[in-house]
Amino acid sequence: METTTAAGYVTRRPLAEDARAVHELISLCDTQVIGKADMTLDDVADQLNDPSFDREADGWLVHDEAGRLVAWAWACRKGTSDNVDIDVVVHPDAPGLTGRLWDTVTERAGRIAAGLGHDRAVLDIGLYREDSGKRAIAAARGFSAATSFIRLLVDHGASVPEPAPPAGLTLHRGITEEVRRQGHAVQQAGFAEHFGSVPMDYDEWYGELDSSASGDWSQLTVARIDGEPAAMLLGTNAFAGDENCGYVRRLAVLPAFRGRGLGRFMLRRAFADDARRGRVGTYLHVDANNSTPALDLYLSVGMRQVLAIDVWRRTV
Repeated sequence: METTTAAGYVTRRPLAEDARAVHELISLCDTQVIGKADMTLDDVADQLNDPSFDREADGWLVHDEAGRLVAWAWACRKGTSDNVDIDVVVHPDAPGLTGRLWDTVTERAGRIAAGLGHDRAVLDIGLYREDSGKRAIAAARGFSAATSFIRLLVDHGASVPEPAPPAGLTLHRGITEEVRRQGHAVQQAGFAEHFGSVPMDYDEWYGELDSSASGDWSQLTVARIDGEPAAMLLGTNAFAGDENCGYVRRLAVLPAFRGRGLGRFMLRRAFADDARRGRVGTYLHVDANNSTPALDLYLSVGMRQVLAIDVWRRTV
């Protein structure tokens, strides 16, 4: 369904085949803020095809009179929680669209949460620290900074040594359902107290990851100590196509097994695996306010900060 506004803009719902145009718009806006494109075409396709995202209700594309895409806005649930992610991307030539689209996604987030049985919606939007313009818009609309996710990178040389495993440890790849279910269980328990983490059952977790263009179940590793699942690491190819780097999407250690060097081992093992794949480095994101001392761990193994993304939050 298309809607023509008084200014001549045409608004419609997104289709899977809109990924390239959306990617071009996001890349243009990101380049103005941080000096380079930060999302790949696969990232955008994953977003449009995410099982949690309803293209008929959760997204809006706006084209100008010449047919050029000048805005992209969306809201997306997190599991069945009251937490909803949003974003509004507007071409520099069409700033007048900004207010209406922020209102639109805010209203949609409220309806998403209500449809899931909640009496409120907790809206999150990720903002580059350099994006002073978008931060000002968020502040004016009642959002405030809630936490910061730091993007870290380690560079790999000609060879990366394999770390020595802790006593009693065995490693298992996510090529079987048994290992995938164990990885899901460890992640859910390990991230239970983390910012923005919401419960997700196995089927939804599996569906989200399996539908991703960058997914690779062989990069899910579950560590067992004396036969008991203790930690998991999920790697993906999210940074492979544009930067030839690996990506640690999730690293979790169960509370009962913390303090034994297991997280450090899993991380170093991921670095060695990426180096064997020919990757020149490995990325990950960490919550700077994490309840566990994760940032210190990552810095101690040679990772460095390359980007900061602040999450701003509003409850409606």
